[in-house]
Amino acid sequence: MTTSETSECVLTMQALRNALLVVNGKWKLQIIVALNAGTRHFRGLERSVPGISTKVLAKELKDLEAHQFIARTVHPGPPVLVEYHALPYARTLDPVIEVLKTWGLQHQQRLDAAGSTASE
Repeated sequence: MTTSETSECVLTMQALRNALLVVNGKWKLQIIVALNAGTRHFRGLERSVPGISTKVLAKELKDLEAHQFIARTVHPGPPVLVEYHALPYARTLDPVIEVLKTWGLQHQQRLDAAGSTASE
């Protein structure tokens, strides 16, 4: 491997690490997809992302807000209403989400054709 190839490999790994630090795990991209579809209250968002726990959703929302993908709006009450919505920056992930969706569908078809039951 040449020095140039090594440098390119290191840059690629750093870029991937940076991206995965933001969207790692199985929930963040699902939350972004749900919020790209429209503003949601916490419970509505919880219903939009099947299987996520309340505690994990709260943590992931804080992380996504810190990375400026989503915003939280508090409407004074009573009752106090909290809404979450995707910021324009979240749309920069649309091409990534689309490619992952396509790959995921192809991968599931491959598993189905091979008779595998892996689904997670």
